[in-house]
Amino acid sequence: MIFLLVLAAISVKAEVNIADSVSNASVSLLICSPGSEIYELEGHAALRINHPTYGDFIVNWGLFDFNAPNFVYRFTKGETDYQAGAYPTDIFVKQYQNEGRGIIEIPVKLTPKQVEHVVAVVTENLKPENRVYHYNYVYDNCSTRPLAIIQHATEDSLITTIPETFSDDPTFRKLMTYFHRNYPWYQFGIDLALGSGIDKKITSYEATFAPTMVAELIRNDNRFGKPTILLNEADGGPEGPTPWYLTPIFVCWLFLAIAIIVTVLENRHTKLGRWFDLFYYLLVALAGIVLTFLIFVSIHEATSPNWLYLWLNPLALIVVIGTGINRLTPLVLLYQIVNFASLIALCIIAALGVQSLNTAFYPLIIIDLLRSADYIYKNKICLLRKNC
Repeated sequence: MIFLLVLAAISVKAEVNIADSVSNASVSLLICSPGSEIYELEGHAALRINHPTYGDFIVNWGLFDFNAPNFVYRFTKGETDYQAGAYPTDIFVKQYQNEGRGIIEIPVKLTPKQVEHVVAVVTENLKPENRVYHYNYVYDNCSTRPLAIIQHATEDSLITTIPETFSDDPTFRKLMTYFHRNYPWYQFGIDLALGSGIDKKITSYEATFAPTMVAELIRNDNRFGKPTILLNEADGGPEGPTPWYLTPIFVCWLFLAIAIIVTVLENRHTKLGRWFDLFYYLLVALAGIVLTFLIFVSIHEATSPNWLYLWLNPLALIVVIGTGINRLTPLVLLYQIVNFASLIALCIIAALGVQSLNTAFYPLIIIDLLRSADYIYKNKICLLRKNC
């Protein structure tokens, strides 16, 4: 909806003449509270410019079009084309009011010359040939863009202070987990897709990728005034906590319990174990195919390296195809030996802090270790005698 409004109102006097500088023009940073949609969980940020000549308008770098051709494929591949747009402030505020989301306004203390610099940069950015940019979830988004413009106008880096909540070795993943705490399955997916790159310790400035943290991060920077409430938050924020029995950690531990029962009963019901392995390793293979695309095809910076590939990879199809076919037993056995060693290596990598694993992954990894060890043990005679 916002995208359509922008296309209708993008002509907000984009051709700016810097010579028309007026001393009472102002610039402020708007921070919007999180919404209920997945892409709104970190909130939103925009730049407000109130200029006697050009009006009171919002510059927004968070616009995208779901209806664009092949949007999902291009987004997954990393071709995340977002665009900047400008429209009257009252339209922006009305939009968030309708969504039940709040807005706080943080004035930026700029000289008239600096304000005009901001207007000139924004104007250039809003031109059709410059409007589209390559969005990056953590390095170049709706929050980092306006802050970069403010830094450029003042010719000085921002003074940022990490909140005490995240002062202990903050990482992108830790911040994401905090903002997605009521959406554990979404974080589960992020932890699958994004590799060790988001586990490095980040600076307080890098934390500004999350709009709702910006007010706290810049609290000690004298270029910003006291935040004021532009729009009170209503009931349009994120949903409440996911019930415990629907969380990934519960579901995965339940899955592990089933795996243990299957392994115990397998001696009396051989087909039970085969069907379980068929189901489990098919899931592993499918996840591995997705990771193969993200690691080797996608241009997303954060998807590679991803050490989960030691566990989730298409080679699991060997088990899916070979289980129950005697002549393929040596191949399945070889896979399980390598798989068992790879899983141990993944656990060591996680213990060393190279890549943080979602807590729900551990019962799934234990399932793999259990089924792998069980298969190796039961086929050790085949391995020794080479008679399968």
